[in-house]
Amino acid sequence: MALIKKPVTGMKDILPAEMRLRDYCIGIIKKTYAEFGFTSIETPCVESLANLNSKQGGENEKLIFKVMKRGEKLNLETAREENDLTDSGLRYDLTVPLVRFYANHTSELPAPFKALQMGNVWRADRPQKGRYRQFMQCDIDILGEPSNLAEIELILATTTTLGRLGFADFKIRINDRRLLKAMAAYSGFPEEEYDNVFITLDKMDKIGIDGVAEELAKSGFAAESIDKYLDLFRAAEGKSGLDGLKTIADMLGDALEEEVRNNLDEIISSVDSTKTAQFEMVFDPTLVRGMSYYTGTIFEVAMPQYGGSCGGGGRYDKMVGKFLGQDTPACGFSIGFERIIMIMMDEGFKIPDENGRVAFLIEKGIKGERLAEIISESQKERAGGKQVLVVRMNKNKKFQKQQLLEQGYEDFREFYVNPIG
Repeated sequence: MALIKKPVTGMKDILPAEMRLRDYCIGIIKKTYAEFGFTSIETPCVESLANLNSKQGGENEKLIFKVMKRGEKLNLETAREENDLTDSGLRYDLTVPLVRFYANHTSELPAPFKALQMGNVWRADRPQKGRYRQFMQCDIDILGEPSNLAEIELILATTTTLGRLGFADFKIRINDRRLLKAMAAYSGFPEEEYDNVFITLDKMDKIGIDGVAEELAKSGFAAESIDKYLDLFRAAEGKSGLDGLKTIADMLGDALEEEVRNNLDEIISSVDSTKTAQFEMVFDPTLVRGMSYYTGTIFEVAMPQYGGSCGGGGRYDKMVGKFLGQDTPACGFSIGFERIIMIMMDEGFKIPDENGRVAFLIEKGIKGERLAEIISESQKERAGGKQVLVVRMNKNKKFQKQQLLEQGYEDFREFYVNPIG
């Protein structure tokens, strides 16, 4: 049987140039997050299906790569349904494994606990540019901090990291699930239909306010509720930052807890007055975030180069309780690592080499003591902090150098059997 050369559909091989960029970005990310007190952890790529199907992952629960039972647990002859064949699956995000991890190790962890996770996740989704079925996620989470200090630290750590990777003029869109619910309640929508209303609202940037009105009407909602709901967004339209929040809060009156308004106000003001990266905090009442586990503040990174979200997160105070038996405040922010890499590659980002990269090109006839001398010289350069590639010289030296230039080598040292001069 002939071997298949291509990777599994929807996944990809990573070539050296991209891998070098990924390693560089991972280094910047880990260093920056460590400065903010985040500690690296790792969880298995395989999780129990009971955890993955806990109704916390939204639509992602439909995209699980499931793993068959092993050994004596797998009995094909008696299997009647899917549960007889599978008991685990590849993780579709890093949040569900983190919560399970925290529930298992609470007594061994500091309070609050600031976690950093970087690892691959898998979703049986339709592949497209910047999205594959296997992709890297980069998450920071704070568990055990009930105040908005968690949101402020998460936003500052993430934006500082993006700034150090060379990104500027992006936006952090921010909202609160409690505000979304207050707006729905004020408008007269049934509580059990809130999620359906939010799913339609989430399309606002694509279909506009008239499109949202049309879809809500098709879903059977009362015209009076739709008009009252969309009037809130019309009133805030064109108003920047906290002015839009004030407008909606004033219209909602007692329907909105004062704490929600003050919380958003304090987060935006605190980040704006202490940020080091070049970006804008934007209150966006249309921001929904798809995961049903969010309970409070939610946020996203909007990149002008991408035209969409390149990361996001929020507060999920009820999720840990499903594993631990008691609620624990939790908040997280995930960078869209793959999309950031895609943008940097599309824009031809050049990795800064502090100590330089040197290529030693050795003519094929060189051997013995002379070869040892050249290798010894390369070792001295490496000890001085430089990255040195030692290779034999090809017949087409010009093409070889061009390839090395593309890999970041700019300093070439050539060694011949009979050196000129």
